[in-house]
Amino acid sequence: MASNQITWNGGLQQEAVELLSTPGHIVVTPTKVGYIIATSDREGLERKFAVKHRRRNKPGVVLCGSLEQLEELAQLTPEIRKFYQTCVDRDILMGCILPWKDGAREKYMPEGAEELATDVRGTSCFVLKFGVPGELLARELWEKDRRLIFASSANPSGKGNRGVVEGIGEEIAEEADLVIEGDSYVASIQPDKTVETRYAQGVMVSMVDDEGNLVPEQNGERGITPCPTLIRKGLYNDEIVLILSDQFNSWDFRQGGYY
Repeated sequence: MASNQITWNGGLQQEAVELLSTPGHIVVTPTKVGYIIATSDREGLERKFAVKHRRRNKPGVVLCGSLEQLEELAQLTPEIRKFYQTCVDRDILMGCILPWKDGAREKYMPEGAEELATDVRGTSCFVLKFGVPGELLARELWEKDRRLIFASSANPSGKGNRGVVEGIGEEIAEEADLVIEGDSYVASIQPDKTVETRYAQGVMVSMVDDEGNLVPEQNGERGITPCPTLIRKGLYNDEIVLILSDQFNSWDFRQGGYY
């Protein structure tokens, strides 16, 4: 085991809290769908993009440790909040593309981080229920000093890590300040799947139009557009499709329609 690698302790990993509470660090941590690179500021985001060799037009997602944190950061309609609440109640990993709440970016976005944490429309993907190791980190940093965590998958851009720490690649393994190994946790989420058949990402739903404005409320009516659009399938896909069908009369599917 490398000197920067530890095994997840089953709870809050204090070593990661300390690193992400100080400038410029990146930490690899397990989630329900494999490993992610987590960071909390502009310098860390720069390191993340560099080590992944990723285009800068693919901003990192915002990890939320609770629905209350999401409500503080993002614009929501009652229907979108209900959609998130259902996923939270069922412990379903889900991320939505949303605009930031008025004043939230100015208040909580680290200096210089906005261009790497939002797209050209000013929206971000806000993710909940992504897995206990990361959820505990996100909740601790938020509740401790309102610090955000941004993340991307821990693998060379375009390649999956297969849910095993060895899959993150040598470059990321060496560059990270800390690697938290949790292969057994990742495997426990999809116990009936193999490395070849398991989902390696979460579902992403766009809740904005082409200009980055929230989709309108439907209030039970039909044919309302623009509407929620599932733009990336993944873990809990079937469950989320059923929730969308139950809660929205109109929704769309555009696999690969990334922002």
